[in-house]
Amino acid sequence: DTSPRGPDVPDEKDNWQFGCGAGFYVDATQAPYAKNYRMYSYVTEELPALIEAKFPVDISRQSIFGHSMGGHGALTIALKNPGRFRSCSAFAPIVQPTTAGWSRPALEKYLGSDEKSWRAHDATLLIEDGHRYGELLVDQGSADGFLQDGLRPWLLEEACKKTGIALKLRMQEGYDHSYNFISTFMDDHLKWHAARLA
Repeated sequence: DTSPRGPDVPDEKDNWQFGCGAGFYVDATQAPYAKNYRMYSYVTEELPALIEAKFPVDISRQSIFGHSMGGHGALTIALKNPGRFRSCSAFAPIVQPTTAGWSRPALEKYLGSDEKSWRAHDATLLIEDGHRYGELLVDQGSADGFLQDGLRPWLLEEACKKTGIALKLRMQEGYDHSYNFISTFMDDHLKWHAARLA
């Protein structure tokens, strides 16, 4: 899930890069977003507790996955909780949101103008700051319109190479950011996670 929703949740209408369209998996610290935009806590605490209470699952075996902004969330959450998630993968993740034009404004609105606080929500900077994860799987379409300015998987590749994190980055020729891209390679990701959860 991307964000909190409801009639009393602050939002920016028609802005898919912010608000109910994009919570960025942070716990917001700035008004008026701090009360509702707590997507990091939702994914790491509230949702797992609900699943454990309502479904017959083995909560000790968890994986995390996401697409685009959700891929950014999956990477940062896994890096901050490496003992919790047995596997992490992403489709077209925003790997360095602190410098991408479409994510910087959201981080400032959620977290304030002190860019040091943004580092905890940037996969490449988390790695630079000492966070580690065993292995990552990332698929990225070569024809993705967001590739050059927003996603930039080569930055994650550089960070992983410097620190010895095993990254399997698959550039998928001709694919864009769409459902077709996701549906084509989803089975690969499910099998990859299943092997690590077994």
